[in-house]
Amino acid sequence: MALLEQWRDIAYGDGMDAGKQKKLWEEYFKKETEIYRQLLAEPETTVSGTVQELAERYGMSIMEMTGFLDGINDSLQEPNPMEDMTEETGVQLGFVKEELYKNMVAAKADWLYNLPEWEKIFTEEERKELYKEQINSGTFRRDAVKVMPNDPCPCGSGKKYKKCHGRG
Repeated sequence: MALLEQWRDIAYGDGMDAGKQKKLWEEYFKKETEIYRQLLAEPETTVSGTVQELAERYGMSIMEMTGFLDGINDSLQEPNPMEDMTEETGVQLGFVKEELYKNMVAAKADWLYNLPEWEKIFTEEERKELYKEQINSGTFRRDAVKVMPNDPCPCGSGKKYKKCHGRG
């Protein structure tokens, strides 16, 4: 089973009780925040290595690093091969600053898009503009097809919407 599939089973699967899942995410978010602090401190530097090397470098498990890579992948200059990734796959974290900021806004990750490290990258006005662009890009369309709970999730995970992004 590919790393990404394993991560998604652990992080979003139904096999874990709510308390354990909450603890998993709390610990993950602390580690994620620390990685972003380090990456944003040197935004022009592209960190690279194998999945295992980056997990060791940032004090994460292989599964946590897989989750991190999945989360940042849409913000990278060159996306990593998420579907086929193993512990020995070479990956890189060269991100597009504007995309990363807007994706953090889209994820409603205020603990990330409000990190003080962003202040050295974008002015307050630029951050407000990026925030506004992202919020406006998600404007609801009345003619959009409504996804029902038992429909496949539009993210492509293969899970039912109610078991994936429809969880609220």
